[in-house]
Amino acid sequence: MAARKRGVSKEAQVQAESHNPKSVAANPRITSFKILFFSLILLIPYLYLIFHHYSIESELKKSILINAFLSFAAFFVTIFMIPVASRYVLRRNMFGYDINKKGTPQGLIKVPESLGIVVGIVFLVVAIIFQYFNFTSDSNWLVEYNAALASVCFMILLGFMDDVLDIPWRVKLLLPSIAALPLLMAYAGHTTIMIPKPLVEYVGTEILDLGWIYKLYMGLLAVFCTNSINIHAGINGLEVGQTVVIAFAILIHNIMQIGASSNHETKQAHAFSIYLVQPLFATSLALLSYNWYPSSVFVGDTYTYFAGMTMAVVGILGHFSETLLIFFLPQIINFLLSLPQLAGIIPCPRHRLPRFDPQTGLLTGTNDGTLVNVSLRIFGRRSEKSLCILLLVLQVKYW
Repeated sequence: MAARKRGVSKEAQVQAESHNPKSVAANPRITSFKILFFSLILLIPYLYLIFHHYSIESELKKSILINAFLSFAAFFVTIFMIPVASRYVLRRNMFGYDINKKGTPQGLIKVPESLGIVVGIVFLVVAIIFQYFNFTSDSNWLVEYNAALASVCFMILLGFMDDVLDIPWRVKLLLPSIAALPLLMAYAGHTTIMIPKPLVEYVGTEILDLGWIYKLYMGLLAVFCTNSINIHAGINGLEVGQTVVIAFAILIHNIMQIGASSNHETKQAHAFSIYLVQPLFATSLALLSYNWYPSSVFVGDTYTYFAGMTMAVVGILGHFSETLLIFFLPQIINFLLSLPQLAGIIPCPRHRLPRFDPQTGLLTGTNDGTLVNVSLRIFGRRSEKSLCILLLVLQVKYW
């Protein structure tokens, strides 16, 4: 859910432009230098853990670094491809107007939509190329790796279809469960959970095998991750920003688990997660260069579904799906706040956005049940950029 009003038909568009001569297409604006500087600061602790703090075997470290190099290349490819794709989607009248800038000159600018498709395609290409360097034809992980890519690819397709067709909410909830089927069918990991010590005497065992119930849980996790990113949105940079923060947290978690574990299977599972999260992190940073305030592109449901499914996949196949939910705590809070409206108990408008004051440029929280509005009601009126930074800081705090 982006803070935009969809473009209209070509005839209505021409008529609107005759009344609003300033309603012109946005020229994709880039802040890659700031994003690169920011990412280098983030990568310092990550590289420190890999090269100094933990003793990681050379072959595993080599695979991680090859993947990191490909991800670095993906950053620049995405930077180059977004303006190209923007021109194509504008030709097809796939644009929107930024609702949070309504009443200002920026609110009349056509912003190209669904640019998450670029990130998704570059991600898939990098992930496929990486197979050449890391997996052999008899690798035990190759089946699950390709199943993960199939689920992500399926989700990109369904997300882009949603951007084009504007699918109803009830159908949106089913899409991730369909896309997760290749992953669930190929999953060969454990289906057990550790029982907390105070409950062991009541359950009768320390480890409980849930069987098909665990797979059901994984399917529901995929549904939650994809939709939680999508509904915790509405201001410039928030969808991509929260993905970057969560992806970085996953990277740090994986390296710590690899360094602390002596089990080869556990190390491989967390390395598997890194192989998918590093390109997600790099391509998302590139998209953030254009989506940061004031946004010159909208990411669309294509990106939110893609990002959510990718993180669900790495949590499931990396065998830390329970830990993943900790990183999604703000999204869980936002979902609980949204539940009365999503369930139809309370009237739910199409755009549950803050109220924008064009005179001051500040946003005011409405009574809608979103973390964006609740934050504004608690912390007071803020600019869109300041609000996004606040929400991303809260995302980091919940680590």
